This record gives sequence, structure tokens and C-alpha cells, in this order.
Amino acid sequence: AAGGAMGGPMARTIHAKLTAALQPTHLEVRNDSSRHGGPPGAETHFGVLVVSGCFAGLPLLQRHRLVHEALRAELAGPLHALQVIARTPQQWQSDPQAPPAPPCLGGSKR
Repeated sequence: AAGGAMGGPMARTIHAKLTAALQPTHLEVRNDSSRHGGPPGAETHFGVLVVSGCFAGLPLLQRHRLVHEALRAELAGPLHALQVIARTPQQWQSDPQAPPAPPCLGGSKR
């Protein structure tokens, strides 16, 4: 595939920014745009799975805030939706499963 397994420029940007901000031990960036009626190659809807020691002792809301902070510029621009799964390395070790992507809520449907 063009651009390799990482996907398009937005996927690479998300990956790079989250890596820099959170030093994750595990990071998955999933482009869900096609599932939300986006045109082929669209990069508007993403899901991220971030496993980072930075999350230790933080409630879910704070974890999500850290992820959103790292991607503030993208979320203010072309990035339309971001599903965040934030786990500590300990949580990931005990359950190394990413939950399935949620169904699309809206988007191109009437």
C-alpha cells in the first residue's frame, strides 16, 4: 500500500505527535474514515490506542485530555473525530485487546 502500513499523512502526524508527547509503549492509529462515509483516502475519523506510563494514576478524563492536547492542532483542523483508548502498561498487559470500533453516529447519513 502507498505510504506503508502507517497510512496517510494525518495518520503519520498523529503517530509522531503521540509518540513525542506520551512515549507510549504501544500505539495503534486506526483510520476509520471509510467506515463513516468518507471518500477513499479520507483522513477525518481516527481511533487511537495509546499505552503509556504517563497515564498511571490518572482518571480516564485526564488521559483523554493528554491525548487531545497532543493533537490540538489536528483536532482544530481536518481531524473530525478521534476515538481514544488510553491504558497504562499494566492494564494493557492484563488485557491486550483493543475494543472494537464503535458504530458511526451520524456523518454522511441523513
